[in-house]
Amino acid sequence: MDREFPSYVVFDHAQAKGQSLSATDLPEKTSYPLIDSVQAAATNATEKDAQLCMVGSLDPAKVKGKIVVCLRGINPRVAKGEAVRQAGGVGMVLANDESTGNEIIADAHVLPATHIKYRDGLLLYSYLRSTKTPTGFITKPATVLGTKPAPFMAAFSSQGPNTITPEILKPDITAPGVSVIAAWTRANSPTDLAFDLRRVAFNSESGTSMSCPHVSGIVGLLRTVHPEWSPAAIRSAIMTTAVELDNKGEPILNSSFVPASPFGYGAGHVSPARAMSPGLVYDLGAADYLDFLCTLRYNATVMAMFNGTPYTCPGEAPRSVTDLNYPSITVVNVTAAGATARRRVKNVGRPGTYKAFVTEPAGVSVTVTPSELAFGAGEEKGFEVKFQIKNATLAKNYSFGALVWTNGKQFVRSPLVVKALA
Repeated sequence: MDREFPSYVVFDHAQAKGQSLSATDLPEKTSYPLIDSVQAAATNATEKDAQLCMVGSLDPAKVKGKIVVCLRGINPRVAKGEAVRQAGGVGMVLANDESTGNEIIADAHVLPATHIKYRDGLLLYSYLRSTKTPTGFITKPATVLGTKPAPFMAAFSSQGPNTITPEILKPDITAPGVSVIAAWTRANSPTDLAFDLRRVAFNSESGTSMSCPHVSGIVGLLRTVHPEWSPAAIRSAIMTTAVELDNKGEPILNSSFVPASPFGYGAGHVSPARAMSPGLVYDLGAADYLDFLCTLRYNATVMAMFNGTPYTCPGEAPRSVTDLNYPSITVVNVTAAGATARRRVKNVGRPGTYKAFVTEPAGVSVTVTPSELAFGAGEEKGFEVKFQIKNATLAKNYSFGALVWTNGKQFVRSPLVVKALA
C-alpha cells in the first residue's frame, strides 16, 4: 500500500532505503563495522547457512559489535536478526535475493535492522567485497504516507493460472496485505517465534491473513448497502469495479517493478466505493454451480454430496465450462475454429443502455454479440463473446485483454484471458 516505514542503511557515501519496525535503534549517525554474514561463518556452519543467517551459523568472534548483512530466504526474516543478536551483532541488514526483488517488509525485528531491495543489496555486497574495513549505520524507522508506486504485487502472492479448472481465472482480486497494522494477542510474541518474549497490542502482519479481512470487510459493506444481493453478485461488484492502475496512473507492477498481469492481481485492486454502485452484475445461483459441475462430468453420487439430493444435469446448457456466469472470461486451448463464452448481466442500477468496449488480447480477435444492451430496472440480459486466434504465437502462453460494459458513467470491467492451443 502507499505507506512505508523507511529505515536507511548508510554506507560509502550512499544510502539504501529499507523498511523496518525495529523497536530499538542505534545512536544517530554513528558508524559501525559492516560484515557479510558469509565472512562471519562459524567453523561448523555451511556457507549457505551463514549466508542466510541461520541461528548458530555465525561466529561471535567475527560478529561482535558489527552490523551483519544477511540474505533473505528459507528461515524467517526476524529469526535472521536473532542469529545476529545471539552472536553479538549490533544490527542487521536483510537483503533481498533476485526472486523477491523490490518487495521489502517492515518487521518487528529483535535488534536494529532494515530490509532492503535486491538491487540495493547488490550495491552493498559489492561495497563489502571491495573495501578492507567497511562501515555504515542504520537509521531509526519512520512512517511515510503517500508513497509511489502503490499498490504493487508482493513476491509471495499466489499466482495463476488455475491448475484445477483453467477456464476460471484465479486469483479473483487483490487487496492490501503487506505490512498491515493489526490488533495482536498478548498471548504470543509479535514474531510468533519461540525466542521472542515481547508482547504487544498491535503488530505489522503480511499475507492472505491481512488481505482477506480487507475483502471480507468490503463484502460486509456491500451486504449492508445491498441486502438483496447474492454472494455471486457481491463478488461480481468487487471484481468488475477493481482497479488495474497504481497511484501513478500506470499498470500495477510486480515486486520486480515490471507490469503484473491478471494471474497476479485477478480483476485488479479492490475499490470499495466503486463496488457499491457497479451498474451491472454477473449473478449466479445454486443451479448455476451445479450445472458447472455437470460440465466437469461429476457423477450423480458426487453431485448429491453438493446438493443434498440427486441432481439431474441439463440436456443442453451450459454448453461448456467457459459458460459459467463468472465476472472474468477465460478460454484455453483455443484452436483455429475459435471459442465462444456466454454470459448474463443483471442491471442493479438505473434503467439505461450499456455498450461493449474490448481491449483485445495480443494475437486474438474478440467479438461481443450484441454489443449494446438496453436494461429496465432489475432486468437481466445475455451476450456472447467470440474469440478468434489471429496469431497463435502471441497467444500460446496466455494473452490478456478486457471487456468493459459502460453507460457512460459506470464501467463494468471483466478480464479476458486467452491461451491458444500450442
